Formats: sequence, structure tokens, C-alpha cells
Amino acid sequence: MYGVKGKKFRRQYKKSLSGFKDWKQKSHAEDWIIYPENCSHRLSLDEVALSEGELYTVLTSKTARGRKGSLVAMIKGTKSEELTDRLLKISRKIRQKVKKITLDMAGSMKFIAKQCFPNAMQVVDRFHVQKLAAEAVQELRIQYRWEAIDFENEIIKQSRDKKVKPDIHIFENGDTRKQLLARSRDLLYKSREKWTENQSKRVKILFREYPDLGKIYHLSDSLRKIYNQNITKSVAMLKLAHWFKDVEESGFKSFSTLKNTIINHYNDILNYFEARSTNAAAESFNAKIKNFRLQLRGVKDRAFFLFRLAKLLAMIRRYPKTKYCTNVVPRIKAQKNSLKKES
Repeated sequence: MYGVKGKKFRRQYKKSLSGFKDWKQKSHAEDWIIYPENCSHRLSLDEVALSEGELYTVLTSKTARGRKGSLVAMIKGTKSEELTDRLLKISRKIRQKVKKITLDMAGSMKFIAKQCFPNAMQVVDRFHVQKLAAEAVQELRIQYRWEAIDFENEIIKQSRDKKVKPDIHIFENGDTRKQLLARSRDLLYKSREKWTENQSKRVKILFREYPDLGKIYHLSDSLRKIYNQNITKSVAMLKLAHWFKDVEESGFKSFSTLKNTIINHYNDILNYFEARSTNAAAESFNAKIKNFRLQLRGVKDRAFFLFRLAKLLAMIRRYPKTKYCTNVVPRIKAQKNSLKKES
């Protein structure tokens, strides 16, 4: 770029141009960074793998919606005691203003939220609950798929011994049993309304051949529909009670475990129907971190990476008004408007 070698420019940017050298949080950046000024009345608490599987706990503001000013704190590790000590560096006055905090079902997260944000309503993210239900469906599908692979391998082995063409059954949509189970993965994550015509045909065969998959999918879809309905907390309690009854009658162990998990976190899960708050902003924030990491092809200098991340998502720069801003910018806007009118 302009006759400057890339490596030299990167080195100069890091040492001089970026401001990394004078960054106030540089000394402890690898362990924690905190921006109390970004703390709002609605927060999300989640974790993300930064590099080499190293987990960081991230506290974000929902008000910023994943843009500048969204990063409140990023702390290395998941130990509740260490995280609490770091977050208590935020003044008590600011922490007491937090009204809602969205998190997953981890005990450490609940402890942190209770200790650091005592006035905040804890809301368990709906997608963590739905994810467990979806994984239970996929677990059964994978089990049947391994059985189908073993069955097909046995047919091929026997036909090879007899020196005949293997007689593998093909369904009316052109799938073998093994292909039917493999190709049904994505559609089992979707609601019925989002299936295409071909997916509807495939799922009809799937549920005919494997009735238990149909039953377990119905349980997962019923839970999704409870969350999707715009209902009050009391109505949600009634619907969940009916769902618990269906789970007990089904006899699926994985869903019995899910039911017990929901009961253990019952009040915080029900808070969703009062607050309608999810961790979507936090998941979007995590996706941005991963994308930024991919663009840089990994993280070599963790402190510098966190500095650049903070510049993008934490530091809100307020530029002072200059002569250029007050005089030139309005004239440029006026010229653009006149050109639009002429065209």
C-alpha cells in the first residue's frame, strides 16, 4: 500500500498508529477488560471461545444491539468467583440500575448475575432450552442412522459372498433408508410450516418408518410453539404443565431429563414470557468475534486482538466539533440535495 510493505505497516499500526501502546487496559487485557460506561438496564451474559478453545465470559449491552458500545466486560475463564471479583469493579450504583439479564442455565452464570446485579430479573434464554429439545430429536435420529448403516453393510456383505447384486430398498422419493435418515437432519430442526414440498414428502416416509421419531419431534415442536406464542406467564405455566404430561406419557428418557431441567430453572424460564428477552444479541456478538478472528487468521497477540475488538465494539469515540464539521459538511449536504432535485 503506497509503497509500504504489509508487515512494516502492520508493525507501525500496532506500535504507533492504533494507540495500543497507550491503552489503559493493556496490562490486564489478556485476563479482563471492562467498560462500565457501556452498562445499560438490559444485559446478556454468555461465553465464547477466543483462541485455542480458551473460554472467555462476555457481558454485553442489549441497548447497543451488537454495535459500538455493546461490550461491557470480557473476562478470561468461567469460574464464578473470579468473574464476580472482576465485575464488582463496576460501581454499585451502575450495577443496581440493571433490570434484566439474559443468560443460560449454567449455575455459575446464575451466581454471577445474583451477586453482581442483585436488582436484575434473570431470564433463561429460550434458545438454550429449545436446543436441548432439538438435540434429543437428533440423538434418536443418529441412533437409527447407525442401525441403518449396519443393516446396509450386512446386506452388501451377504450379497458379496453370494456374488449377487445387493438388494437395497429404495423409498418412493428415491432415498435409501440410510439416506433418508441422513437427509432428514436439517428438516427436524425446522417447524412444520417451514418444510418445503420435498421435505414434507421425506418426513412423511420418515415418520411412517420410524413412528418414535414422529412422536419425539412433536414434543420438540410443541415446546417451540409455546415459546412462539405471545402469551402471559400464567398461560405459559398451564401450557408447560400439559407439555410435562405429554413428556411423561411418551416415555422418552432424554425428554424426561429435559423436563427435570426445566423444572429446576422453572421461574427463570417463565420470566421469558414476562420480559420476552433472548440472548440473540449476545450470540450475534459472539459470531462477530469469530468472524473477526477468521479474518485475522487466528489470534497471535491476544492483548492486541482484544484491543482491536474493543475499538470496534466497546469504545465510543466522540469527535469534537471542528471548523470542517461546522462549515464544510453542511455545504456538501446542500450540494448533494441540489443535485438530487436537478436529476
